[in-house]
Amino acid sequence: MDRPKAVSTLLKLLSTIVVAGVLLAGLLFPWIGGPALGAQRSTGLLGAPPVELTDEPPAPNSVMLAANGEVMTQFYEQNRAPVAGDQIAQVMKQAMVAIEDARFYEHHGLDVQGTVRALLTNIVNGGVEEGGSTLTQQLVKQTLLQTATTPEERDAAVEQTVGRKLREAQLALALEDKYSKDEILTRYLNIVYFGQNAYGIQPAARAFFGIDATALTLPQAALLAGLVQSPTHFDPFTEPDKATARRNEVLSRMADQHYITQHQATETAATPLGLNPAPPPPRGCVQATVGAYVCDTVQKYLIQTLGISQQDLEHNGYTIQTTLDADLQRSGDAAVLATLPLGNSLAGMFSAVEPKTGHLLALSVNRVFGYDRNDPTQESFNLFEASSKGSGSTYKVFTAAAALARGFGSHYTLTTGDPYTSRVYKDGGKPYTVSNAGHYAATLDMTTALYQSSNTYFVGLEDALGSVADPVHMAEKMGLFQFSDPALPQQIIDDNRGSFTLGAEATSPLGLASAYATVFGSGTQCDVVPVTRLIDRNGKDVLGDDGQPLVHDRCTPEAIAPGIANTLTQMLRKDVEPGNPGQTARRAYVPGHQIAGKTGTSQENFSAAFVGSTPEITASVMVLNPRERQNVGGFGGNKPATIWHDAMAPILDARGSGVFPPEDPVVANGNTKPLPRCTSVSACKAALTSAGFQYATARVDSDKKEGELVGLSPSNRAVPGQVVTIRISNGKNYVEPPPEQTPPPQQQPPPPQQQPPPTSNGSTPGGNGGNGNGNGNPPGGVVPGFPGFPGGGRPGNG
Repeated sequence: MDRPKAVSTLLKLLSTIVVAGVLLAGLLFPWIGGPALGAQRSTGLLGAPPVELTDEPPAPNSVMLAANGEVMTQFYEQNRAPVAGDQIAQVMKQAMVAIEDARFYEHHGLDVQGTVRALLTNIVNGGVEEGGSTLTQQLVKQTLLQTATTPEERDAAVEQTVGRKLREAQLALALEDKYSKDEILTRYLNIVYFGQNAYGIQPAARAFFGIDATALTLPQAALLAGLVQSPTHFDPFTEPDKATARRNEVLSRMADQHYITQHQATETAATPLGLNPAPPPPRGCVQATVGAYVCDTVQKYLIQTLGISQQDLEHNGYTIQTTLDADLQRSGDAAVLATLPLGNSLAGMFSAVEPKTGHLLALSVNRVFGYDRNDPTQESFNLFEASSKGSGSTYKVFTAAAALARGFGSHYTLTTGDPYTSRVYKDGGKPYTVSNAGHYAATLDMTTALYQSSNTYFVGLEDALGSVADPVHMAEKMGLFQFSDPALPQQIIDDNRGSFTLGAEATSPLGLASAYATVFGSGTQCDVVPVTRLIDRNGKDVLGDDGQPLVHDRCTPEAIAPGIANTLTQMLRKDVEPGNPGQTARRAYVPGHQIAGKTGTSQENFSAAFVGSTPEITASVMVLNPRERQNVGGFGGNKPATIWHDAMAPILDARGSGVFPPEDPVVANGNTKPLPRCTSVSACKAALTSAGFQYATARVDSDKKEGELVGLSPSNRAVPGQVVTIRISNGKNYVEPPPEQTPPPQQQPPPPQQQPPPTSNGSTPGGNGGNGNGNGNPPGGVVPGFPGFPGGGRPGNG
């Protein structure tokens, strides 16, 4: 040994003697009263042991489960899966003891003999060839290091100081006093790092051999035990020769300590490494095996609503029981892709929730959840919660519900022209005029107007309500705006946007499904909730500040009256189920099931929507280009209704479905009363006032003279206090009748003798002229937009 190296070795020896002396003094003092008392005193001097060194096992990965228990994905920084001692092969325990702490079963946490032997070996070799720490000391060190949350804590766990050694030794003694050798060894095997981001023996067995820890064989156990000293240096994937030599060293140690025979060691040393890695557990929502966008919604819900941090999620070992219906999710995925291929510029979004609970069942779209901006098939932005474009006539439901709440009744009849000019709403400073996208009868009741989707009727119904406030508040109570700016409802009211009933507002697909679920859930409004339980590492519910489970449903019973909801549901069945002329959603029908729904198409066909429901599942479908304006090529009864049908049919055929509650006859009939009969404008004004109605006048196209009475709207019944429109002819189609012709002067009858003989049954030929009454309507026109907010363009009726 050269002089510099000898001097260095002597200095190490002296420093080691000093450290050993200090440790001995520090350790012997509290242990004079006996090992148990000494352990209590030693740990007490340093404060309570960290929670990681108490009875709690290392936290596993957080696991996210579908409603049926299927694993969707996991959340972790360090891949962990602690297992019980009987789930670890005995040969693995033997290999680890043989290479890391041969005297493990003899010492009590500190191995003086082993420390001296290691010291002498290192002096002889002029460097660090052998460590002196016991497995128990290594467990303490690794626990403190791996659970450190700050750089200072990490440095303290590995610093080469007498204080750190003393603390480590004292905690090791305390652990040995409290736990059995097998418990300590199991803890160690569950926390030690093996490489490949595998912390603990179970992830290591999967990462290197694709098996569970209980199935490890002798050569496999020897390889893994050898990795602990330096997982990178002995990595079998990158350094197979070094890994083989290290494995064989472990086998030799096992033979020396009589765990195996020398023949077994020699024979096993000749075998190949036999690597057969299994992929690591899925990590995060990008790697979710099903329902990636539901996963994203769950993750945001945990963080933003429940206050669980990302750090907590990755380190606390939660079990997250979600509401995902895996079968419906996969059916929805297939249905969307059958209509719109992956990466199509149009996004088809299928969003399903459960009425009466708000549980999120599925989110399907022709996109892959991912962050690669160069891949057009990937999208990390959650399109289901975002509001990008309108959903058209689906908003007529909110106006209908508001009218039913005011007592109008489902049979409420209006006569509107086409186009129809509102008497309440304005387009800037001009009249607000709407048209239908097709031909509609001039007079419709509310049920027919809803399922046929008449624009003119529903703007007229908004007029009858007097303002947009009631429909907006109804939508708010149903939960439409839960993903929107909280100020939006009041902005719509303040602007008095008559286009609200035509669905011009940017709409969240998930919010739309949730609002309709309130209708189909007999009026119970539930915020969308994607989780049913959040369980800690010990199998107990995570509690809130009130001591109750942090996860719970968020429902408001009777947010709207059950009678209104049930009556509206029965009205909406006519849009889907057969036998209703003019319905818009017949493609959504699945034979043998009660299905209610409503179509919608936004201005200029930039989006199309359908919301449908059975008693058990409410789902919306929206088709649109989320990045720019693009004609979707059809109405809500086309692509959206088709996707809904294709997603739901397999589920309904497999599970069946229930029946909706009947309509409420009181709500259906409303509190209308007959309008008075009148034959002139002035008589109508007087009669309406006397009967308790308000009135307004409107000039309409008619074949009557200008100023003559055309009729009332509504025509026969109205709600007390309602404004009834007196329709007055503007004379546009009036045709002046031809002037009466003066008959020729009568001739003097001839003398009697000159009259012809009389004929029997004499008559003069004549006929009755027919009145042409073809009810022809002009084609749909343009709906002017309100300045500064959506609403312009041509509305789709459904």
